[in-house]
Amino acid sequence: MKLERLIETAQEKELPDLVLKNGKIVNVFTGEIIDGDVAITDGIIVGTGEYHGKSEKDVQGKYIVPGFINAHVHVESSMVTPPVYSYEELKWGTTTIITDPHEIANVGGIPALENILRAAEKCPVNYYVMLPSCVPSTPFEHAGAILKAKDLAKLKDNSNVLGLGELMNVVGTLDCYPEIMKKVEEFSDKIIDGHAPMTTGKALNAYVTAGVHTDHESITYDEAAEKLRCGMAVLVREGSASKNLADIIQGVVESGIDTSRMAFCTDDKHLADIRKEGTIRANIKKAVSLGLSPVKAIQMATINAANIYGLKKIGAVACGYKADIVVLDDLQNFNVTEVYKNGIPLENIPEPFNIQYNQTLLKSVNVGEITEKSFRIPIQYQYSVIGIIENQIATTKIEMSHRQIEKGMANGTLRKISVIERHHARGYITSAYICGYGLKHGAIATTVAHDSHNIIVIGDNDKDMFKAVEVLKRINGGYVIIKDGEEAGVLPLELSGLMSLKNADEFIPELDAIIQKAYEMGVNKNIDPFITLSFMALPVIPEIRITDCGLFDVTKFEFI
Repeated sequence: MKLERLIETAQEKELPDLVLKNGKIVNVFTGEIIDGDVAITDGIIVGTGEYHGKSEKDVQGKYIVPGFINAHVHVESSMVTPPVYSYEELKWGTTTIITDPHEIANVGGIPALENILRAAEKCPVNYYVMLPSCVPSTPFEHAGAILKAKDLAKLKDNSNVLGLGELMNVVGTLDCYPEIMKKVEEFSDKIIDGHAPMTTGKALNAYVTAGVHTDHESITYDEAAEKLRCGMAVLVREGSASKNLADIIQGVVESGIDTSRMAFCTDDKHLADIRKEGTIRANIKKAVSLGLSPVKAIQMATINAANIYGLKKIGAVACGYKADIVVLDDLQNFNVTEVYKNGIPLENIPEPFNIQYNQTLLKSVNVGEITEKSFRIPIQYQYSVIGIIENQIATTKIEMSHRQIEKGMANGTLRKISVIERHHARGYITSAYICGYGLKHGAIATTVAHDSHNIIVIGDNDKDMFKAVEVLKRINGGYVIIKDGEEAGVLPLELSGLMSLKNADEFIPELDAIIQKAYEMGVNKNIDPFITLSFMALPVIPEIRITDCGLFDVTKFEFI
């Protein structure tokens, strides 16, 4: 690409490579919708207005908008590799993703991150990485690796790295843990993502003062508004398990608050859900249905996210910007009719192939010696029980007597849940009780257990729970359903026990089938059987969690 050629084609001294004719261009800077053409040369937008080109495409009055930006996502949670995931995003108009690969980093450490950065170069979207700040997320669990500031510094200058990933250890930040301070100082010249659910008042002030720029954990409008007033950018999340968009956007519409420091993200979304509705496109559509103006929604999905993360020449249909463009049929349904990446139409972008991954990442399930007896819970006078909240990843802490436990296990309102260390065969295991999952009989297990990704298993009997763990060992990780000692469903996730090496067309039907099987076995229809289960091990989201080291009270930040 030569600058002189861009300048000449902008003046039509030479014909642009491609012109999208007769569109309604959404200008994210002024909020206007302007009739006109978009001229593209060497993958760059060189002009809007009236143009002719070497190649022309009449969009027939449809809306031309910038490519969408997913401002915070964990690609591993899609359970396919970065190239496969990126292509699915691209189909729905997302041309830029900002990802925190802390899932695979918790399993494989720096070698895993190096693999991800190599994969980023093969992805058909702008693939940016926030280096994981909390591996492990807390010192109250065993992960596959420990990443310190000096380790992350080695990757800091990679062109695909934007900054430091979500700082989940809020208590450690507020208490100035030395290693956290080192990480914050190391990345003080870059973006630092936050993770501060229900943090408010002076604690929030201190957290922002530490240098945190963003947060995606707001559940209510009031929480989001307080973070905005503190100077944080708020990433409005709508994924498969966490659905916060409605509460926040309804408040935005009612209050009329400025949205320039707000963007959209998914955090975690199943590939099957993406195939049905997309990611950021689905967020835009839902926000507009709640009363947000279409232009504001598009701004949140594009230029706002670009500005928050300091991305230059991305996020607008304007001169000098990347020709990452989406064509929409209207601004109510937001059906994507065309996608262009660097000026190349989607149909001309080949589906990418997977790269080679480290062999250690393909054999990551190493469980110490356990038996059926390992799952037993001693009789106590009183038990702290994990209470699931539908459509959220937060939980409630419920106190129950031994008699209530017996009754709940018998009638199916309670189930046993266990976490087993699976990285270095240390032999750690914790078992407790959980309310609201709804499994009738059998066991469901997975190696996807945020964020340390030990094995997490839920069931009504120890025999099936033990069998589920044995199957996970055999398949090197994934999803497993056991009933009466037999395999009722198996989905291998051979890359770090988190991702399949299959393409989307092969993988999605298998994922759909095992989710459906879980529901057939009585799992609560108002939760995702596997995503919800996977978050029960994350000891940074209130109120109560379970790790391989014990049952954990997040509000007190101590073991029960």
